[in-house]
Amino acid sequence: MDTMNAIRNRKSFRGPFTDAPVSREDLTELLEAGYLAPSGCNLQTTRLIGVDDPELLAKLADIYSHEWAKGATAAILLLGSFTMSPSGVSYHVHDYCAAAENIYLAAADKGLGTVWIEGQIRGERAEKMGRLLGVPEDQTVYIYMPVGYPAQPGPDAKKKPFEERVWFNGYGGAESCTSPE
Repeated sequence: MDTMNAIRNRKSFRGPFTDAPVSREDLTELLEAGYLAPSGCNLQTTRLIGVDDPELLAKLADIYSHEWAKGATAAILLLGSFTMSPSGVSYHVHDYCAAAENIYLAAADKGLGTVWIEGQIRGERAEKMGRLLGVPEDQTVYIYMPVGYPAQPGPDAKKKPFEERVWFNGYGGAESCTSPE
C-alpha cells in the first residue's frame, strides 16, 4: 500500500478481532514505525512497549474495561515524560502523537485494526498499566493501542467536505481547494 492509501484507509477500530495472532515480526514493524516518528528537538521522548503475551493482554484489557479490547492479540503502549527542550518547551505530547499516527499507518498497511486510547486511561488506569509492565515511575503511559485483525470492517468516520477545511493562500476560501479524489 502506498502512503496516501494507508492514510485514506486508516481507521480507528473498536470492534471484534479475529483470534489470528499478530506476528512478532509485524508487531516489531509497528513499534519501529512509532520509534521512527519525528520528535521535537530530536529529544526522542516517546518509549514504546509491544505486548503479545496473552496473559498481559487480558490484564491490560481488564484495566481498560471495554469488552471489545479483550479480543486483541497484541497491544502497543506509548509512554514518556514531561521533558523540557533547550528552548523551554516540552514536546512530549507532539512526540507521542506522531508516534501513534505512524503506528496507525503501519497497521493500516498490514490490514490490522487499532485505536489510539488516551483520555479513557488517563490517571489510575494508566498507572495500573504502567505497574503491570514495569514502567519506571518517572515515565507515564499515555496511549494504549489494542491491535489485531478485524473480524469485520469498522465503520468509516464521516469527514467534513474537503472544501470546508482546506484552502490555498488564506483562511476561509481565499482560493478554493477541491478534493483530489
